Amino acid sequence: MSFLRSAVGLLARAKLLEGSPTVQTRRHIKRWVSPTLRELAHRQKKLGPQKPERRAGFVEWNQRSELFAFGKRLGESFELSELQRAFTEKSFAEREENRRRQLGIEESDLQMPHNSDLVEKGQHIARAYVEAFLQHQLPKVPNEGLQAIASFLLSTETLAHVSSHLGTKDLIQSTEYPPSAESLAKSLHAVIGALASSSGIERAFIFVRDFICTQLNQKDLLDVWTPQKPIQLLEKICQERKLGEAEPRLLGDCGKNTVLAAYQVGIYANRQLLGKGFGEDVKTATETAALDALQSIFDTRDNRRPFDFAIQLEPKTVRLG
Repeated sequence: MSFLRSAVGLLARAKLLEGSPTVQTRRHIKRWVSPTLRELAHRQKKLGPQKPERRAGFVEWNQRSELFAFGKRLGESFELSELQRAFTEKSFAEREENRRRQLGIEESDLQMPHNSDLVEKGQHIARAYVEAFLQHQLPKVPNEGLQAIASFLLSTETLAHVSSHLGTKDLIQSTEYPPSAESLAKSLHAVIGALASSSGIERAFIFVRDFICTQLNQKDLLDVWTPQKPIQLLEKICQERKLGEAEPRLLGDCGKNTVLAAYQVGIYANRQLLGKGFGEDVKTATETAALDALQSIFDTRDNRRPFDFAIQLEPKTVRLG
């Protein structure tokens, strides 16, 4: 009977709660939670900053599954053996071979493949495609500027930035952790080489276009390549392209003989204005005008037509030899 009475009481309370317009929920936190969290925070602060741990050291880590997921995230088809080799550095392979030798493993099982040849192959493919892409997209820029832009795209900092955002940090097998910028850049080159071996050279070209060449998106090319001697370069370009002799002319000035002096200089060739610039003196204004004129001639202004990152260059236009 007591059980029935308690059940009837619970049902009555449930009906009252359903009929009430608002129901207040309470959070019940045990009294031991707050001092425990404070003690844990105190211990963490006492230990100081800890070195990051390898993700591969966790129990649930599965290298094969992570490699498979890496390829699917990129939408590419890799041979797992090639991709595994792409993330294995030579120093790591040598350390593993020494460890196996100390354990008494036979010499036939000591060899561990590494990514040295894939890195070299990927570097060759990436440079060849980047140079072909720049020549196609920036036909008016001289070879000096194309080489400077290509060096920016293929620099260790740029490649490490791309590699880290693709999620290669925890996949790289190296003797150091976290991997250095050089290791990240080499792993990206090795991935390009592994992709060429697995899916063909065309897929490797598309990979370079999608992940490396796109670093030029919304990038001011003047920040990437700034001529050291713009006036001399402008005179050389005008002579080569038969634009006429470049002549700087003073267009305006204000605040002479003051700390806020400003000059405007324009550069003409065959009575055509090539560019203009401002500066605190005539020399600075002339150099700025020369840079503006070079941007106009090379078609590298901010309002130029955006890069076409959907273009597919024919393999024969990419010089791999």
